[in-house]
Amino acid sequence: MTRELHRLRYGEQDIQYEIVRRPRKTLEIAVEPDASVVIAAPQDATLEAIEAKLRKRAAWVTRQQRYFSQFLPRTTERRFVAGETHLYLGRQYRLKVMPDVKEGVRLVRGFIVVQTHRPTKSEVTRRLVQEWYRDRAHIKFPERVELCLGLFPEPEVFRPRGLIVRQLKQRWGSMSPAGRLLLNLRLIQAPVDAIDYVVTHELCHVAEPHHGIAFFELLDKVMPDWKARKIRLERLMS
Repeated sequence: MTRELHRLRYGEQDIQYEIVRRPRKTLEIAVEPDASVVIAAPQDATLEAIEAKLRKRAAWVTRQQRYFSQFLPRTTERRFVAGETHLYLGRQYRLKVMPDVKEGVRLVRGFIVVQTHRPTKSEVTRRLVQEWYRDRAHIKFPERVELCLGLFPEPEVFRPRGLIVRQLKQRWGSMSPAGRLLLNLRLIQAPVDAIDYVVTHELCHVAEPHHGIAFFELLDKVMPDWKARKIRLERLMS
């Protein structure tokens, strides 16, 4: 399997797309939830033939990109000052910054309490909170992966070969061709059922790389209420 990156001019915009060549007879165009365009093509398909097909579907592609773009995660600017609200596992907590000789972050009855010897430095508070989010993600995400694997009739078939947590701008997660699961650090702020939706969605990609009929049939089978979870994620985290 080979991958190629290309660009097609359509009207006033460029459509960036990736060609994934496989032993297949037909050509399939897919717009992924992060608004990227992936074309599964036969190994002997010419670039001219691929571009001709994409040009015919360009109007549909751009409509799909506009639709998905409205749901992409948008980072709300935070100042990391006392009294500001922050999310953790779907619940809102107020930020409390306390002077202390030791640095640390903990949850205390509705507050994210930041202890620091530089309480007036918002950049220090930001760093401590983000490090705390990352620590919590590395604890919570593996727990959710194990739970979500239990939704599948053969869990080990869908087990990822690795888990990566990273701050992402344009997607909640992805599954690499090598089977490594990538999750957006911001998901630690989302409700548990929404985290489970993203994890389960990506686990389905182990068997179904693209969002075709078979993919959604599998997702419907293992998580029948995924649409409601997806809507909750988008509404809370937009």
